Amino acid sequence: MDKHDTPTGVQPHMAGQHATRDKDATRQRLLDAAEQVFAEKGYHGTVVDDIIRASDSSKGGFYFHFLNKQAIFLALVDKLVPKLAAAIDRAIAGEPDPVAQLDAALRTVLETFGRHRQLSKILLIEAVGLGHGFDEKLMHTRGRFAGMIQAHLDRAVVAGAIAPQDTTLISWAWFGAINEIVVRWLAMGEPKRLEDTLPALRSLLLRSVGVALPDIERSGRHGA
Repeated sequence: MDKHDTPTGVQPHMAGQHATRDKDATRQRLLDAAEQVFAEKGYHGTVVDDIIRASDSSKGGFYFHFLNKQAIFLALVDKLVPKLAAAIDRAIAGEPDPVAQLDAALRTVLETFGRHRQLSKILLIEAVGLGHGFDEKLMHTRGRFAGMIQAHLDRAVVAGAIAPQDTTLISWAWFGAINEIVVRWLAMGEPKRLEDTLPALRSLLLRSVGVALPDIERSGRHGA
């Protein structure tokens, strides 16, 4: 148990709920600390004690929630995809046009990576080349990103907004382009703001599926 996890002065019927809340809070505190430490020191430079100190937790608290350093690292990788999916769903909720949804989704991807720089660095830089177990996880995570892109492309095809095409191949190509832009920003700090890449990137990617920039602008979408 973590030193924060021992409830005192509570009724017996409330103790279980209190303990659960404390355990959840401890786990989140460990994840928040791990995100910062991994981003600062890298995977190999980080030890479990670094995370414990940064989270103001105990070794017992850490190992109650995570088997080892690899387990908490992989848990961090799992955090980004649901965050991104939820952000995209919110962004496209008010967009009835499928091409507008594609544009909004692209914009939201860049904004989400930009807001979560540490987590993005963990996913796109630190997780690369760490070994077999990590490679499988990373490929699965990339597949989820590509799958989100493909779902939007498929909807645009069904609606007749873009011509029928190989959306599986295109979704991976889109992900690859976005990945390289974000990695360059993370590793080199260029451009200063990730969102500054949006006008050129949106034009390139949307044109690749047959959407001309004037068509995008006529639909009232954001961007340059």
